[in-house]
Amino acid sequence: MSDHKITKYDTAYLRIAREWGKLSYCKRKQVGAIIVKNRMIISDGYNGTPTGFENCCEDENDQTHWYVLHAEANAILKVASSTQSCEGATLYITMSPCRDCSKLIHQAGIKRVVYLEDYKDKEGILFLEKAGVEVVHLPNLE
Repeated sequence: MSDHKITKYDTAYLRIAREWGKLSYCKRKQVGAIIVKNRMIISDGYNGTPTGFENCCEDENDQTHWYVLHAEANAILKVASSTQSCEGATLYITMSPCRDCSKLIHQAGIKRVVYLEDYKDKEGILFLEKAGVEVVHLPNLE
């Protein structure tokens, strides 16, 4: 993936996503996402429970509740309830998308994903690449 051009904006937006992830109430993993279009942040999200649910992501066995939303899903859903569109946007996320979220990313029209850490499997990344979405791994964020 070294042929992708990394800009100072990529680094800055990924830092913002990392800070946003710190707002998550999840204990196991805090993930943040920022959607940017034309150098303007149009949405943000972090992993957590749906509106109206207690801000507790894990059960008594430290397993994530099935209804917890991933950061990128939250960010995409915010755009869906606004006047904005994700068409042609870039998603900055602290963890690479899972396979379910990768479908949402592609379907929302996001054309580029910049991420910090790898998810437990690469299926989401492989799907996005197959769909023609540019995927950039930027692991060395200071």
